[in-house]
Amino acid sequence: MTAIRPRTRDELRRSRRPRSHSCWDHLYAAPLWPLHGANLGTLARTCDAVGACLVLPRLPWVPEALARGNTLRRPVCVHWTGDPLGWLGKQRERGARVVGVELADEAVRLADLPAARQPTVMVLGHEQHGIPPEALDLLDTCVEIPMIGTGASLNVAVAGSLALYRLAGLL
Repeated sequence: MTAIRPRTRDELRRSRRPRSHSCWDHLYAAPLWPLHGANLGTLARTCDAVGACLVLPRLPWVPEALARGNTLRRPVCVHWTGDPLGWLGKQRERGARVVGVELADEAVRLADLPAARQPTVMVLGHEQHGIPPEALDLLDTCVEIPMIGTGASLNVAVAGSLALYRLAGLL
């Protein structure tokens, strides 16, 4: 029986990219109605891990919350918007696929969500109210994360991380 040996930090460093990715214009995580600042830093780490960009609203507290929560040594690619609905509309107009993480009758199970083959925006709603009704019409599809426990949903960082890994083709 062979022993399990974890990779060393040097081995990991050599196998990964040496610097932050620039904007690849392929996969975007868009928590456009954030509630808890701590989740933004966690989601930023996932964006770095899968090569995605982060899209954030220009709310007064968001830059500081992101800076506090992001423990990466290098900055992630962040796109700022002052108008979430207008930004989503522009993404649809340019041909991006817009996927909402939302509990909806027409939602696709996470396991059935195909990897992104075109520029894709993953929209995350408010942690208590979800994606606003006026934004639902801008979605191409919804994805639902199956749960067997008693909770109604996962927090934005966890739900976003699961969906990003799936859209990146890493799950």
